[in-house]
Amino acid sequence: MEERIIQFISALRAKGVRVSLAESADAFSAVDSLGVQHRERFRLSLRATLIKDASDLPIFDELFPLFFGAAAAPPMMSLPDDLTPEEARMIAEALQAFNRRLRQLLEKLLKGEELTPEELQRLEQLVGLPYADDPRYLEWMRRRMEQALRFPEIQEALQDMISILQEMGMNPERLEQMREIMQANMQAMREQLRRFAGQRIAENMSERRPQEGIDALYNRPFHALTDAEMDLLRKEVSRLAAVLRTRVALRQKRAKTGALDAKATIRANLKHHGVPFEIKHRDRRLKPKLVVICDISTSMRHMSELMLSLLYAMQDQITKTHAFAFIDHLEYISPDFQGRQPREAVHRVLVRMPPGYYSTDLGHSLQNFARNYMDTLDHRTTLIIVGDGRNNYNDPRLDIFKQMARRAHRTIWLNPEHPYQWGTGDSDMLEYHPLCDTVLRVSTLAELSAAIDSLLTG
Repeated sequence: MEERIIQFISALRAKGVRVSLAESADAFSAVDSLGVQHRERFRLSLRATLIKDASDLPIFDELFPLFFGAAAAPPMMSLPDDLTPEEARMIAEALQAFNRRLRQLLEKLLKGEELTPEELQRLEQLVGLPYADDPRYLEWMRRRMEQALRFPEIQEALQDMISILQEMGMNPERLEQMREIMQANMQAMREQLRRFAGQRIAENMSERRPQEGIDALYNRPFHALTDAEMDLLRKEVSRLAAVLRTRVALRQKRAKTGALDAKATIRANLKHHGVPFEIKHRDRRLKPKLVVICDISTSMRHMSELMLSLLYAMQDQITKTHAFAFIDHLEYISPDFQGRQPREAVHRVLVRMPPGYYSTDLGHSLQNFARNYMDTLDHRTTLIIVGDGRNNYNDPRLDIFKQMARRAHRTIWLNPEHPYQWGTGDSDMLEYHPLCDTVLRVSTLAELSAAIDSLLTG
């Protein structure tokens, strides 16, 4: 408990609360006197000794549940002991109707087993939880872990399993009992994920240095960036763009002559009796023409903003850029960048297209593109999609995307999610992937700059 209190004090300081050594000592003395058995008394003793300014109370109230938990978590329930052998056989047969991964999770819900520490650690790495140190991202991290566990599919599988057991002739009262147990255990698993995410965020807050170098932010996942860190990276975009611009211009200069044109060389040297005094090369178009379609929903907003800012800061290395943004519909946003700094232009777009709760509809946005902007694609165009491929179970309109990919010279998809997450929940990425020339995982600014460097010189 002493170590937990020290971590809590460190997190308060990281959030800007001034806590002196004397006040820390007062907190330990108060806890020694009042104990930790009574949770509310423990909370009040820490608040009275550590908080001296009323304006810091919201920070204390926000962090305390992360370090010391909330109310008692609902216990997991197992199947009743009075199951008959026939009922046990029915359950075993019903489970065989599902694939291995779903069957394992359904068995956990039936037996009332929590996720193991190993399973939680895998989820932690998968969703980027080691980099999260802001309590505001707690529920979002929990939802990401639920998506990785395929909670929507589990919910459907629960209903399917009940239907299978009903067809087998299981007693209706037993069916309702099983339904209640499994739903309660699913809610308990949600609470386990929320508590685990909260504990990791709390530990990250206490361990992180007050000021972290900009180099570290280059490798921090977009979804783990705080508002203050995004401000730092916005300021870095112009410097990063200058570095990339110089690198790309140098490569284009070295490669601008293209490949040797044997036929043109022979024709040009007929007057020299075939002696190749004048070497001819094929012209090579090095500056690409881009069509960029960016998902600016909540989960993708930081990545899309930095992507657009970098591209428009490098317009002298690009023939033409047609930029589009979407959440539940598509908008042409290139005019927003005319005569404005990229940051100002991106801000205008974000204000005009505020995110909603689970409102992303890529399929409908592709339909908007096909109806109004298909002529922006031709054999010289590189089509870039920036998004996670999640479509809220709407029609992904693969037919339109296939038509777009055929019209473009090449199609590149930048996705921040690990391939392990493709196809989970509402992800249509496994269907989009075969239609692309290249799919790159881009979850940090370092990976984004490498991707832009590659596509401008590839």
